[in-house]
Amino acid sequence: MDKGITLYVVRHGQTYFNIYNKLQGWSNSPLTEAGLADARQAGQRLKDVSFAAAYCSDTTRAEQTAQTIIAANASAPKLVTAPFFREEFYGYYEGTDMAQAWYVAGAPHGVPTFKAIEAKYSIGQAKDFLKAADPFHQAEDNAEYWQRVDQGFDLIRHNPVLHDGDNVLLISHGNTLLSLMERYGQGKYDLSVRPANGSLTKLRLTAQDIQVLSYNQKD
Repeated sequence: MDKGITLYVVRHGQTYFNIYNKLQGWSNSPLTEAGLADARQAGQRLKDVSFAAAYCSDTTRAEQTAQTIIAANASAPKLVTAPFFREEFYGYYEGTDMAQAWYVAGAPHGVPTFKAIEAKYSIGQAKDFLKAADPFHQAEDNAEYWQRVDQGFDLIRHNPVLHDGDNVLLISHGNTLLSLMERYGQGKYDLSVRPANGSLTKLRLTAQDIQVLSYNQKD
C-alpha cells in the first residue's frame, strides 16, 4: 500500500453498560437515548465528508453508531464489520463493575485502579494484569490484543478500492482508542481521561505506520 488514508475514528455512542460502569469488551449492551444522540451528532459533524469505505466491529453498539453516521452521509459508504475491530476482550470480567475488575487485576501489584495501573505501568500492562487475574485466562493480554487489532488495520490497508488521500470511517471503542494513543500518540495525550462517546479521532494510516492527527474531539 503506497498510499496514505485518513481514518475518521468515532467512539460508539453511550450504552447502558457505560452508564452502569461495567466492562464492555466483546459483550454488548444497547445504545441509550443519549447514545443514539451521540451517533446522530457525529453523523451531522461528518455529513459532508466523502468516505470511500466504512468499518466497525461486529458489536451492536458499533454497528448502530456506524449506520446512523452513514445514513446522514451523502457518500453512503458500504459498511464492513469485522471482529478485528472489537474492544479488548475482558474474559471472565466481561460485564463486571469496572472498579472491581481493575482492583482485582492491579491490587496485587500495588495499583488498585485502572488510572493507577496506567500511571505507574501502562495500558498494555493493564491488559496483562487482567489476563493474569482471569481464572480462565481467556482475557486478552497486550500481545494477543494487538495481534488481532493489527489485522483490522491491515484489512483497511489491503482494500483494493482505496486510493491515496481517501477518507475512511471507523467506529471504535474506549479502551481501544486509549490503546491507540498509548502506542501512536507519542506521549502527547492524557490517557487518564477516557474518550467521549461519539467523539472523533483522526489518524493517518500508511503502509507501515499510524500517525495521530487529532484525538477525542466532540465539537
